[in-house]
Amino acid sequence: MVKENLAQVRDNIKRACEKAGRNPEEITLISVSKTKPVPMLEEAYAAGSRDFGENKVQEITDKYPQLPEDIRWHMIGHLQRNKVKYIIDKVSLIHSVDSLRLAQEISSQAQKKQVDVDILVEVNVAGEESKFGIACEETLQLIEEISILPHVHVKGLMTIAPFVANPEDNREYFRQIRELAVDIGRKNIDNVNMSVLSMGMTGDYMVAIEEGATMVRVGTGIFGERNYG
Repeated sequence: MVKENLAQVRDNIKRACEKAGRNPEEITLISVSKTKPVPMLEEAYAAGSRDFGENKVQEITDKYPQLPEDIRWHMIGHLQRNKVKYIIDKVSLIHSVDSLRLAQEISSQAQKKQVDVDILVEVNVAGEESKFGIACEETLQLIEEISILPHVHVKGLMTIAPFVANPEDNREYFRQIRELAVDIGRKNIDNVNMSVLSMGMTGDYMVAIEEGATMVRVGTGIFGERNYG
């Protein structure tokens, strides 16, 4: 099932790229494997997936030693400062940085392990109270403050758009994030690159791609419904 689902998602990505006049190779598909058992991740790996997204530090530390070393792990959930040290040398990208204090902790732990860490700044584009992320109008200031920290590199923005029945309803939010990234990119801040836009999930990733996403985070569309057991 995982193999077939992955093929379908890749085909959808290709179609969205064709519609937008983009190259499918610009898109990184992150298989969101949170709550999923290792054998399902192995199935996705066998079908060519190398980027896996997890919401919890515990799941990354549990799965990391059980799976091949060439997997790129993405921390996509809310990250508590006291847990940073457990994943600092295991993840290829932290998507969910939304405060200077978290960025400072990442910098501090990265210095201890002598690693460099790529991060995205999480923007709460729709201003939803139930979601983490910084307001659009505060994003530039936060990025400027993070840019001077050693061992941390801002690579772009991430957002979790509202859960909607019609993906078109999120198009304006994806467009807003892309425009924000373009504006920040024009400022040429040292140590800041706006090449990554992590946006779009199972329900709306095709619209996100049409609006400029470079990473899409697909869980249910690959692994089926989540297990909350």
